Amino acid sequence: MVFNARHRLDNIEDVEEFYNAIQRTHLTKALSEERPYTYWTIELYDQKNGIRGGGGLGILAADTRRVAEEMNVPFVLLTPFYPSELHQKMENGRSVDESRKVDYRGFGFELVDTVNIKCNGQLCRLEVIEKAFKSTRILAITEPNFGELYSGDSCGDHRLYQEVALGFGGYQALKLVGLKPAIMQLNEVATFFAALARLDELATNGMDFYEAVVYTRKHTLYTNHTLVQAAEASFSLEQFERFVFPNLKSRAVRKWLRDKFEEGRIRLSSVTIEIAELKSGVSKLHARVANYHDLSGEKVKFKAVTNGIDIPYWTLPDVVRFYKDSEILDKFCLPTEAYESQVAKIEAGQIREIKKRGREAMNEVLAGRPDQEGRVLRFEPGEIVFDFKRRFVDYKRPWLPFTDLKRLRTILESHRASYILTGRVHQGDERMMRRLDEVLEKIRSDEYLREHVHYIPDYDEELARALSVGSNVSINVPIVGLEACGTSWEKDVANMCLLVSTHDGGVADAPTESYLTVAGKNETEEVESLYARMDEAARAWENDFDLEFWVKKQLTNYLPIISGTRMLKDYLEYLF
Repeated sequence: MVFNARHRLDNIEDVEEFYNAIQRTHLTKALSEERPYTYWTIELYDQKNGIRGGGGLGILAADTRRVAEEMNVPFVLLTPFYPSELHQKMENGRSVDESRKVDYRGFGFELVDTVNIKCNGQLCRLEVIEKAFKSTRILAITEPNFGELYSGDSCGDHRLYQEVALGFGGYQALKLVGLKPAIMQLNEVATFFAALARLDELATNGMDFYEAVVYTRKHTLYTNHTLVQAAEASFSLEQFERFVFPNLKSRAVRKWLRDKFEEGRIRLSSVTIEIAELKSGVSKLHARVANYHDLSGEKVKFKAVTNGIDIPYWTLPDVVRFYKDSEILDKFCLPTEAYESQVAKIEAGQIREIKKRGREAMNEVLAGRPDQEGRVLRFEPGEIVFDFKRRFVDYKRPWLPFTDLKRLRTILESHRASYILTGRVHQGDERMMRRLDEVLEKIRSDEYLREHVHYIPDYDEELARALSVGSNVSINVPIVGLEACGTSWEKDVANMCLLVSTHDGGVADAPTESYLTVAGKNETEEVESLYARMDEAARAWENDFDLEFWVKKQLTNYLPIISGTRMLKDYLEYLF
């Protein structure tokens, strides 16, 4: 059977047929246990396996591996294991970061062996550790002085060392365990050095240099998660002389790389674009508007593969069972052919029962997660809870609902509602740290808000899931044009939260009428729209007809989009 790339793979038989076709193909990149799909990421956020990331990139990596395991795809995720991780706590009403040591041995990882790279005039010994699952495994690089995720300046020596260690050390790790990559998916430019290591090996082992470039390009997918190329890191030739060139054996590869420098500096996005023939963005909007150019100045075209989530992981088992028993989702958590008509049968009582169970699960987590005042929170099933649960960065605008305290207070009072705010500031982002302090001061300044608005520190995967399953309304208000995809909103939709959002990132994959849209010609109008939509969402939870209307709208439009299985199939379609 010859696989037709235009085939949409919309049901169980299609998935199995497609995977069997990949197994039988004679292409050099055919997937097998010995030639797996390799997924490279500088960040993994997988608390169950003891690895704490910084945000969406790491969450996505963990979801992708789990989905690959569910689909029985041979898949290896390569990432650093950082022996230190940042946590957040509150001291005297202010946010404070603290570093904690972690040991991979406590999370089921086993030491495979060690590999060596050359950096800054030294031989650096890296431990290769792994954790195997069914058809997948996590293969990680670590050493005691590896530091924390995103440690130091993005263009600094330590960050370059971490990236070189993952690329060259990770490629050696694959060989150490007897694997050759059928495909290399490079998530963001920090993973460029993995493809460079492969190019160097091919050129060193006798393949003509230009053939090696073509081979590497055809087997490499660069997935971009950032909208603007200018935001990407750059490094100096002097830094590459110390950290990169000592690890290259091929003179042809060294010359090829040197030629990519302009005025003594190199932008990793430019060379990653050069080394990967396949390029993907993480939403339809992102693929269309991402502003990247190759070294000749031509704008890069990205294939849109919208991020998806591992639905069973981010919802309660009761929710997955409900979707499957109702014939809304199939065994792969893909929408069935009849999903739209089945969604139309959902009743308000079923939605409320699902959220009641989610509220119980949320309360269990909140029992160990006090707010900024040290209060242990508990919410009854009938209480309306708004939440904002995303990284505390400028373009996501976590401070937007606090623009007019009187309006916010009126909404919460009139619906006897509460607001949960959570999200961590990036280390070193002093501007957003001040923003967070300002928001906390605003909350303290108002007697009613002080009792009904809660900031929960140390945002993590556990808290994200708890709020998705247990809250009623989720706030997502990035500046339009700056969100590549986002996946927090996808978890909210899967858990029947009402989504109040600007039309950006993956949300924009569906029409604006699919959710409660925040819009305006300027920020003043957006704030007014936000308050109106928050009030509308709260009123929907007080009215069965409106509640059914919005939940059905969201599920009908977004279930095909948010599926992690759909995402991985889209990648496989693109690759094969």
